[in-house]
Amino acid sequence: MSGQVYDIVILGGGTGGYVAAIRAAQLGKKVAVVEKDKLGGTCLHRGCIPSKALLRSAEVLAVTRGAKDFGVIVPEVKLDFERVQARKEGIVSQIHKGVQYLMNKNQIDVYSGIGRIMAPSIFASRSGTVSVEMEDGSFETLVPGHLIIATGSRPRTLPGLETDGEYILSSDDALQLETLPESLIIVGGGVIGVEWASMMNDFGVNVTIVEAGPRLLPGEDEEVSRELQRLFRKRGMTIVTDAQIQTDTLQKEAGTVKFAAEQNGERLELAADKLLVSVGRSPNVEGFGLENTDVLLAGGFISVNEYMQTKVPHIYAIGDVIGGLQLAHAASHEGVVAVEHICGHKPFIHEPHRIPRCVYTRTEIASVGWTEAQARERGYEIRTGKFGFKPLGKAMVQGENEGFVKVIIDTEKNDLLGVHMIGPHVTDYIAEASLAQLLEASPWEIANTIHPHPTLSEAFAEAVLAAEGRAIHI
Repeated sequence: MSGQVYDIVILGGGTGGYVAAIRAAQLGKKVAVVEKDKLGGTCLHRGCIPSKALLRSAEVLAVTRGAKDFGVIVPEVKLDFERVQARKEGIVSQIHKGVQYLMNKNQIDVYSGIGRIMAPSIFASRSGTVSVEMEDGSFETLVPGHLIIATGSRPRTLPGLETDGEYILSSDDALQLETLPESLIIVGGGVIGVEWASMMNDFGVNVTIVEAGPRLLPGEDEEVSRELQRLFRKRGMTIVTDAQIQTDTLQKEAGTVKFAAEQNGERLELAADKLLVSVGRSPNVEGFGLENTDVLLAGGFISVNEYMQTKVPHIYAIGDVIGGLQLAHAASHEGVVAVEHICGHKPFIHEPHRIPRCVYTRTEIASVGWTEAQARERGYEIRTGKFGFKPLGKAMVQGENEGFVKVIIDTEKNDLLGVHMIGPHVTDYIAEASLAQLLEASPWEIANTIHPHPTLSEAFAEAVLAAEGRAIHI
């Protein structure tokens, strides 16, 4: 297929890339995807899916240990971590086969290799050539009408805390652990850090979180963050905030990693079997010939407009490589927006703050819209409503009644500005809040939407009623 001409070539077959490819095929375009690893990318192989599979095993273990509270006596509860990992790999493999099937079904050509943008095209309607170094060492040349860059990201490192796969781990390394450590220090209290903390704590690992900022999950509503910290401490985790790691004190010896940190002028000595560095992700902007284009970077990320279009009209970029919300569902939406714009459609553009955010700790966190602080910073006059899960019958039945739902209402226009949930299975019904924002639903409309009983979703309706001063069950 040397020298093949395509309407659209996509560099990267992760969630954003393969969704973009499918949408382009649906619109009648001839499409190729270049992927150097496996279709599905980070989300499927090193992120969302494998980590959630491990989190589910950890949750089952925690529930089983508390089975006596439900009148179920389990004589002996043991963890077979080898089988936990095997289950994770089986789930990843099954989904991977599903993605491959979708590529075949939609007649999308997949090139397994490393793609590089060679040079701008002499044809104004083309985006240049892409050279693909195939797995067998041969080369293929692709000539795209439009190019979509979906090269993703990788775990960010900290100077002085470079990962070695033995003492100091990235999230990629942690997914491949063959045995569990007795103790773990997690550097970074963002989404990935708190998910690993929750998981490892449920697996029986002694967990310490070290965060440079004043609280965990700095991007979430402060009340949610405080509640998570309370629940984590209740579960026996150590949380150290406002801490600056002194990397020059790092020692790795005899199966232990040690270092000092400064907190409010005091020196803390920390030690554990393993250290997990979880301080965000860096965009993959190197190694595929971006320098051969006029594409601009901003803060290390590819700069795009609202249609995912770069400075070069025929080159688009989506997903983690453009920054913003580095979420799989955000990348998928961006892929659809890019393709529909290429095809001359008028795609629907979501405002970034209206993309739901989910954290799969135990208990879960989900949110959409502005936090209370963000709303006030933007000059809104607001009122809030909050409803805890404790009064709900379904929460009592489930044995999971921690947390709350909080809503933020614009007093002037009566718009729903934000919804913030921490509680059982909230990631499964945050979509109702997303839909409410999309349709610009008023509190009256949400409150008068009949929520079935007993369900956990009743908390959303009650929180809206609380903002109106007429909650029923508090």
